[in-house]
Amino acid sequence: MTRPFTRLLHLGNVVVDVVLEVPALPEPGGDVLATGAQTAAGGGFNVMAAAARLGLAVAYGGVIGSGPFAALARAACEAERIEVLQPAKPGRDTGFVVSIVDGTGERTFLTSRGAEATLTEADLVPVRAAPGDAVYLSGYGLAHPANAAALAGWLGRLGEDHLVVFDPGPLAGALPGGVLGPVLARADWVTCNARESALLTGAADPGDALRVLAGRLPRAGVRIGRGGCLLGRRGSGAEHVPGFRVEAVDTNGAGDTHTGAFLASLASGAPVIEAVRRANAAAALSVTRRGPATGPGLAELEAFLS
Repeated sequence: MTRPFTRLLHLGNVVVDVVLEVPALPEPGGDVLATGAQTAAGGGFNVMAAAARLGLAVAYGGVIGSGPFAALARAACEAERIEVLQPAKPGRDTGFVVSIVDGTGERTFLTSRGAEATLTEADLVPVRAAPGDAVYLSGYGLAHPANAAALAGWLGRLGEDHLVVFDPGPLAGALPGGVLGPVLARADWVTCNARESALLTGAADPGDALRVLAGRLPRAGVRIGRGGCLLGRRGSGAEHVPGFRVEAVDTNGAGDTHTGAFLASLASGAPVIEAVRRANAAAALSVTRRGPATGPGLAELEAFLS
């Protein structure tokens, strides 16, 4: 059974998304005029905002730096009632991601690392998982050597009574085995999209990838876009939870919305299949609007499901 929890403790990375909307990506050496632009908190913030909007208490244990991007990130957390556990780290601003959204709604990322990539064991000393916390880890955090070392030590001291959720993210294939292995060994849930599941397992078909993941892990979910989500649990067969058909305008942050909504639904007492269905609906709503953190509020989600 999934351990009960009342708060999400997020140990990923909050960054700032610089979103550019373009008809199509340019050829190498070319240029395309953007049809729209937006600057907003993103990265790990998307998961936290999605969960918080559905009523789950959220705390951020990662680093926010000092500078204009850091101020934007901190203000966004405050607006969503996300508790920031660490003081501002001086000397370096929060990093940013250039997110290019093409005419089909697909997104491409270019990342510049900042203070969030400088997490140390000393930074994590005041960050303690309280009783009733679920812990979220991201592949983006593990991709930074300093963060990976600090998080490995912190995770090794975490008691077994805490639910651990891991999202490998787009960098799944670049994470060293020595970093990835201990996190997978401790994770209660792994959530990823079809591309990421292939990178983790070597299986191109999402169903095959899920079977591999479910053989290694207690529980795994593979998001398959409009198709919904494939759910696997050790010792049981795969289950398909259908998605919702909508007109997508921007897929940026949809996977994060799915994860945040899933965790909020679990925390509210929903059975796993129902929590996945609600997450599918939240992700569907998120792609109908532009921006990185576009998860719905509780009333909107309930209206959509009804």
